[in-house]
Amino acid sequence: MRFFKISLIAAFILGMLCVCAYANDMGPFERDTFIIKELTGVILRTTTTTTTTEATTETTTIQQFDTSKLSNTKQSWYYMPVDNHTVPRGNESVALNKYSAYYTGNTSEKVIYLTFDEGYENGYTTKILDVLKAKGVRAAFFVTKPYIESQPQLIKRMVAEGHIVGNHSAKHLSSPSLTDSQLREELDSTAEAFKKVTGYDMPKYFRPPMGEYSERTLAATHNMGYKSIFWSFAHKDWLTDQQPGAEATYNTVMKRYHNGEIMLLHAVSSSNTEALGRIIDGLRAQGYSFKTLDEI
Repeated sequence: MRFFKISLIAAFILGMLCVCAYANDMGPFERDTFIIKELTGVILRTTTTTTTTEATTETTTIQQFDTSKLSNTKQSWYYMPVDNHTVPRGNESVALNKYSAYYTGNTSEKVIYLTFDEGYENGYTTKILDVLKAKGVRAAFFVTKPYIESQPQLIKRMVAEGHIVGNHSAKHLSSPSLTDSQLREELDSTAEAFKKVTGYDMPKYFRPPMGEYSERTLAATHNMGYKSIFWSFAHKDWLTDQQPGAEATYNTVMKRYHNGEIMLLHAVSSSNTEALGRIIDGLRAQGYSFKTLDEI
């Protein structure tokens, strides 16, 4: 910036010299008028250059896919669990990275991306938020439209405490069963409900209900500007009457953590809620930190 200012001064002085040299061949009145006009022009040109140079314009272009030419064969997301802390392989039927879809983050770093699915409220989210706040961890909560409408205070708290609130659709339907326009309506109506409650635009992260998708639907959500977020860790935690218990949940997490892990936990789980603080401490003891999806 200092060099830039010096350059402007030098340009101004040079301009003055040229003006004066040219003006020597003119009469007094004509010379004075010319100098005033040229000085004004130099100042204006200098101001314009500064504004143009210091202003920045950022344009983001999203590649659009013709979804009519893509397969709508339904895929169910899966990964192959491993207990040696290496990155598991996932369903390779569709190239996720082509359509802004992820099941891991940065696998070269000891980092965890903590995510929760929220189809309905089971009384545990307040405690989960309390633990995250106490531990200084920001997570992502994928919520449905009915959840937003029935739990506006929890949604507002998530936003206020720095968590990402992602889109889990309006009716929690299998994406491949919907047309492109129906899928857009599912996401748009959920985003509208979020903005009505919070006043903010909903972050462009989508978790396909039940982990069901197709190449077409990944392309369709990509065309809408969304990143589709799958996972590289999950466990059987969603059956509220068949909870594994906090100890089993903690042990499963600690057997299968790995670099760049996107961890899926269901917020309806008592086991997850009870084990969460210990999970965070245990992973940090292994040298892991927690990042948000914005950092993928």
